[in-house]
Amino acid sequence: MEKTVLGRTGLNVTKLGFGAMEIRGTRVWNGRPISDEASGRILNAVLDGGINFIDTAYDYGRSEELIGQFISHRRDEYFLATKCGCTIVDVGDHDETPHIWTRDNLLHNIETSLLRMKTDYVDLLQLHGPTVQQAEDGELIDVLKEIQATGKVRWIGVSSYQPHLATYIESGVFDTFQIPYSALEREHESYIAQAAATGAGIIIRGGVGRGEPGAGLGTADRWQLWDKAKLDELLEVGESRTGFLLRFTLSNPDMTTTIVGTVNPIHLNENLRYADKGVLPFDVYEEAKRRLDQAISL
Repeated sequence: MEKTVLGRTGLNVTKLGFGAMEIRGTRVWNGRPISDEASGRILNAVLDGGINFIDTAYDYGRSEELIGQFISHRRDEYFLATKCGCTIVDVGDHDETPHIWTRDNLLHNIETSLLRMKTDYVDLLQLHGPTVQQAEDGELIDVLKEIQATGKVRWIGVSSYQPHLATYIESGVFDTFQIPYSALEREHESYIAQAAATGAGIIIRGGVGRGEPGAGLGTADRWQLWDKAKLDELLEVGESRTGFLLRFTLSNPDMTTTIVGTVNPIHLNENLRYADKGVLPFDVYEEAKRRLDQAISL
């Protein structure tokens, strides 16, 4: 598994990471049913496959708990990232996940996350999508640095998007940025380059277009762009659309790792196989971007 350095953190992470939101269970955001045993199998298969970067969050349902239950004994094999600012509120048949941007809640988040994941520290703690105003009002960066000083967190980052990314990048305080991006969602492409230029590590979410239409978080409008750009014509023989999307994301020169989630061992093996193939040929990558730009402009 190809590795690269996550910006100024110095962490040598695999370019294919694992997004553990998929094992959240049914109570959060219409998650799919998955047994504890199946969760354990996929988490161990991730590590067995050579992936060494796992991303989760306080509000990803049972994700943190399952990580602690099934792979905490293998803690030296992976880097662990989570997110804060979250809550989980039981409203009967499901859980709501409002954010509370206060010092007390961030301190509660990290303590709870460590207990759930049965670890003394996380490698990366990320703010989970606050607006710039929320971050300023809650003095959240100061709180992250306070937590970091305890040794419970090695590095600090933010999961964000426009219009907030530009300000966060200019601040120069974050060691990593988690940003949505794929061939079908390129709105943040220039900000990825700007963030990487500061020396920060770049974590891509949604790097396979959030799944095929009707599966996972895939949406029909994104896949209409695929058809409009006639990207099927660029596929290698036997190559899947999601495989091509993963290789497109890996071809971005400014990304460090892309977190791809699945509960299906077959899909995990496919992701590993395409990641092993690596970046797209230069001419194919450039032609894909040309076609996508043209399709958007029509």
